[in-house]
Amino acid sequence: MRPILYSFRRCPYAMRARLAIASAGLEVELREVVLRDKPQEMLAASPKGTVPVLITETGVMTGVIEESREIMDWALAQNDPEGLCDMPREGEEWIAQIEGPFKAALDRYKYETRYEGVEPLAEREAAAGILRQVDSQLRERLWLYGDRPSFADLATITFVRQFAMVDRVWFDQEDWPGVQGWLARFLASERFAQIMLKYEKWQPGDDPVVFPAISLN
Repeated sequence: MRPILYSFRRCPYAMRARLAIASAGLEVELREVVLRDKPQEMLAASPKGTVPVLITETGVMTGVIEESREIMDWALAQNDPEGLCDMPREGEEWIAQIEGPFKAALDRYKYETRYEGVEPLAEREAAAGILRQVDSQLRERLWLYGDRPSFADLATITFVRQFAMVDRVWFDQEDWPGVQGWLARFLASERFAQIMLKYEKWQPGDDPVVFPAISLN
């Protein structure tokens, strides 16, 4: 029986989990979730109620992975044909910046009404300042650490996409061609198309949906 992945198409955490699963060449049963109407089966497995959630085994021996980074690690520990995990030490430092201060600023910029006394443009600039740290190196190479993606690229680019989509006109007018090119390459890639196919909301009794539905060339 395939592992079961509860996912939401546009969630950057769920997106990066799907990226790693696809890169590893694994297959899972994908269950698309509507966040305002989460299935009880998902909540029973993971009461925290956020996606992604991966159930690696069912029945008596149940394994549940509730964090996207841990799902990435799980997938690539089984198979890493692209050598994604072969990244320099600073890759972990970059991931920590994106998961921490960048994502905090992004949330306050994108969802300003959820936070009292927030100045969204100041939060946007805080997040932008972090991206500018890698602009010069991305002007000289296709991905963060070379001509092919690393774990650090796939673990962070989905959050950069979310940031850019808040105000794409502004993002595209900024003077950071390295960052813009990095995101553009990802959005134009087969791997992005692979993880962004649309699926209907999962309901009990539905036929299993196998992910990934298409393979990379």
